[in-house]
Amino acid sequence: MSDPLAARRAVPFRGGGFAPAPRRILPWIVFVLLIALWQAASSGGLLSPLFMPSPATVVRALAELWLDGTLVEHVTASLQRIIPGWIVGTAAGLAAGLAMGIFSSARAAGLPIVSALFPIPKIALLPLLILWFGIGEPSKVATIALGVFFPTVIAAYSACDSVPRNLIRMGQSFGLPAHDIVAKIILPGAMPGILAGFRISASVALLLVVAAEMIGAQHGIGAFVLAAGNLMQTDQLLAGVVMLSILGLLISWALGRVERSVLRWR
Repeated sequence: MSDPLAARRAVPFRGGGFAPAPRRILPWIVFVLLIALWQAASSGGLLSPLFMPSPATVVRALAELWLDGTLVEHVTASLQRIIPGWIVGTAAGLAAGLAMGIFSSARAAGLPIVSALFPIPKIALLPLLILWFGIGEPSKVATIALGVFFPTVIAAYSACDSVPRNLIRMGQSFGLPAHDIVAKIILPGAMPGILAGFRISASVALLLVVAAEMIGAQHGIGAFVLAAGNLMQTDQLLAGVVMLSILGLLISWALGRVERSVLRWR
């Protein structure tokens, strides 16, 4: 016979493993171990210094390029393209995405167009944009803006569409006007998804500026990396890649600060 006490015994909670817990030291340990293994392989002759220079060589090249102003010049040129392109693409994408998320007519008209144009690699349109805007900065900024536009539209539209309908109906039952429902229910509820889309669009902007600079620019991180690769200066090439990683981390950190400030109510 089964024990009646065992049958009535409470089932232990087993969901703790699904709750995210901070592990602040572990990422640094993994990063240091990877760098140490890379350095050990380079020092032991397992990696060719021509094709894969050691971390110490890359750091030395990074410091030299930064101190002599080379990297500052190229980073400044890239930021002068990323910032206006991201702002223009984000503003237009946010307006279109919110309209599609709120108004049925805008959704019906815009969703097929976005679905058809979003899969096109935006860098493939750079030659056409050069014909329209010239070889200078406007074509590169337009490429970035176009690439940022579509992820922002999808993020804003999806975030609005995911706001719980019972909250909207509750506001309607209390007699809230439409603009108050949008301002006090839809926008706050959609803001986490919109800000997550900003992170994606910032990464897209960084990818596109590098690709655009590799195709038609004399200054910028993409042009610098391409020139270093053509000259087989792999230490400088990897220094440029590290600079791109640092730039991406700084952008992510800035967006994280904005997210924590805007979503403080959570």
